[in-house]
Amino acid sequence: MCAMKAKKQYSFEPDYAVPPGQSLHEVMESLNMTQKELSKRLELTEQTLIRIFKGEQPITYETANRLELVTSVPSSFWNNLEAEYREQLAKEKERERLKADTSWLRTIPIKELVDRGCIEHCNEKVEQLRAVFTFFGVASVEAWNEVWEAPKVAARRSQCFETRIGEAASWIRQGELQTQKIECKPFNKLLFKENLKKIRKLTCKTPEVFLPELQKLCAEAGVAIALVREMKKVPWNGATKWISPDKVMILLSLRGRGEDRFWFSFFHEAGHVLNDKKKDLLIDDGTRNDPREVRADNFAAEHLIPNKLNKEIIKICTNAEMIAFAKTLGIAPGIVAGRYQFLTRRWNMFRGLIQSFK
Repeated sequence: MCAMKAKKQYSFEPDYAVPPGQSLHEVMESLNMTQKELSKRLELTEQTLIRIFKGEQPITYETANRLELVTSVPSSFWNNLEAEYREQLAKEKERERLKADTSWLRTIPIKELVDRGCIEHCNEKVEQLRAVFTFFGVASVEAWNEVWEAPKVAARRSQCFETRIGEAASWIRQGELQTQKIECKPFNKLLFKENLKKIRKLTCKTPEVFLPELQKLCAEAGVAIALVREMKKVPWNGATKWISPDKVMILLSLRGRGEDRFWFSFFHEAGHVLNDKKKDLLIDDGTRNDPREVRADNFAAEHLIPNKLNKEIIKICTNAEMIAFAKTLGIAPGIVAGRYQFLTRRWNMFRGLIQSFK
């Protein structure tokens, strides 16, 4: 009778920022019990009860079951109250830990990531830090450093990465997140080599046609194609990173937008996939002080237009000749035009033949 009355008198709307013992103390008073009487009924010492009131000792499952019998308040209520309180304590402790790391945010291109919809803008620095950690999939600055700045990682990647680590990591991470959604079969080197022949023929197609087929042919060989436009301070063409031993990401930026650059970048990265170590993170920033980048350039050039044809290309004088020459090769005229410009340094010639991608 008294228990039922207590349930009607007591409003169970706890404040989860305070110890659940405070709610227990209020229930005890609503039942007109003393601290000593409640401890006897629960078979707990008064000292234990006092510690529960203060939040110094948690309400265990066993204690929650006893509280249900003594107060008629369900054990689930006490268990939930305790869990939510401990969660709140953990969050407050985490906030204190994160406050010391907010200055690190200056190394990350927050505004650009917000503008791209990668993270939400937060007025409070700790919440902004949490949003950035969620984007990168890490729990702390130390963990981020272990993934992106550790010496064993730095030794395997392109030197250009070191100049803008925050921007570089942000660009690569966007590619990783795209790649997670792309289903690929296990990497097959021989199949990828064969599919490159089919992909070369796609250069004559429009992006709406070639892109799905490009991604399909690559995915069936264990290669995921990610498209992420370049970050402002790291305007790079492409990158290659192995996500797992059986899956590799080719990241392309469309920098320059010309089809000649796009396809050269793709075959350049394909060269990295076939010829370089799986542990390497390789970025094409346009410099050529790394022999791996020079080898990838040669791979791309030879696959698109064999170098033995360069002498014929520089003799081309008209659009019609350029189009006819490209047709004999089975590739887009814009790619031949791009080779012509590279060989002659006459960058304004045949510009109208080079499609611009968006």
